[in-house]
Amino acid sequence: MLPGMIGRPGWPVHRGTAWGGGVEGPTGALTLADARRHNLKNITVEIPLGVLTVLTGVAGSGKSSLAGELADQPPEAVVVDQAGLTGSSRSTPASHLGIMDAIRKQFADAADLEPGYFSFNSKGACARCGGKGQITAGTAFVDSVATRCEQCDGNRFDPEVLTHRLNGKNVVEILALTVEEAVAFFTDRTIQRKVASLVDVGLGYLTFGQSLDCLSGGERQRLKLASELHKTGSLYLLDEPTTGLHSSDTRTLINVLDRLVDAGNTAVIIEHHLDVIKHADWIIDLGPDGGRHGGQIIFQGTPAQLLRAKNSFTADALRHELRTTAPRRRTSDSG
Repeated sequence: MLPGMIGRPGWPVHRGTAWGGGVEGPTGALTLADARRHNLKNITVEIPLGVLTVLTGVAGSGKSSLAGELADQPPEAVVVDQAGLTGSSRSTPASHLGIMDAIRKQFADAADLEPGYFSFNSKGACARCGGKGQITAGTAFVDSVATRCEQCDGNRFDPEVLTHRLNGKNVVEILALTVEEAVAFFTDRTIQRKVASLVDVGLGYLTFGQSLDCLSGGERQRLKLASELHKTGSLYLLDEPTTGLHSSDTRTLINVLDRLVDAGNTAVIIEHHLDVIKHADWIIDLGPDGGRHGGQIIFQGTPAQLLRAKNSFTADALRHELRTTAPRRRTSDSG
């Protein structure tokens, strides 16, 4: 029962001696020697390349410190965390991925105008609200009050801009599309590829025009991941990407991680989610506790091997998970 519940199914015969259960082995290893960042106890560890490695352990055990050490090593890592993507009412998922640049160019070519004419951050902005969609009024004695701009009705654009259409829709109607709707709407391959990357990371429900300041930390992290999916031969570092995800979205994220590895990348993630831990190719468990009582390597190996590990809170949690989720046998009624 346990081998079927752990690890990635359907992989070729393994190349490494430690890789069991039909999982292909690594393509090499990156050695971190004498790591001492924060509470790390002068540890040396090998990170397998070409597979999915999960860093586990209790809070403060040294996972982030180890990831930080790894990020400083060559080759340069693609770090996907919740930092570095500032929420802004003037930035959207489409603008972050450069999709709006391509859309504005298509509008501009069709209308024989400049692309900036189709941006609420440029020449296309409503003159009254400056592209904010609202008017803020207040004095030194009264708190400011924001009201919807009457001239643009809150859509941020000069009304003249909305007379121009692309495949039957004006720019406001395109910004109102969900990512999933946009996949079917656009025929340009470059746009389709970038839109599809948002669907791949489980953000198909967002609208093109949704402000980044409305997104959660987990959504911003997945948005950053979407912008990096096209790379191959890279080292990806992710910091708890399942934070705030529904179980179905967690499965989508696991599929994305599989795609990264199958494309020749190395993925190293900090994670507590047991579904991700069970799916990993390699586990590096730190501890035994947090703070000054952490910073040591408690276990290295496959998820199946982790089940036999001693003095590991992660191993305890994994064993408990497998016991409680195992299907119960039905007993026939007697007599």
